[in-house]
Amino acid sequence: MNSFWENEIVKIAANFSVVILCMVVFLAVFELVTKYKNWEEIQKGNVAVAMATGGKIFGIANIFRYSISHHDSLLSMIGWGVYGFLLLLGGYFIYEFLTPKFNIDQEIANDNRAVGFISMVISIGLSFVIGASIR
Repeated sequence: MNSFWENEIVKIAANFSVVILCMVVFLAVFELVTKYKNWEEIQKGNVAVAMATGGKIFGIANIFRYSISHHDSLLSMIGWGVYGFLLLLGGYFIYEFLTPKFNIDQEIANDNRAVGFISMVISIGLSFVIGASIR
């Protein structure tokens, strides 16, 4: 039975499945903390929301890339991935806090593409820093 779980194909499928599940959960959390509905706005053609959401998706995936490459067990990979996500979420709140002159969520909801782009780049950039740190 051990050889089944040690098979490379099984490990890849397990990592993939877990990351997809975590991605759905984490995007739902981001949906709760933003003032706009990501998928409704994207459906309407809101490019700023699409960029911000794309940055979050990339950020989460990148954090898990590092987590998978540096941890052997599935449980360890999940734990570090969740921790990395929490750091990314914290980074989102810091970004919101550091821009008191305007509301990030409101600007993104209004399709301010400059704010959406910066939000995307912050998510991507932080994911590299977080990923490199969770070894």
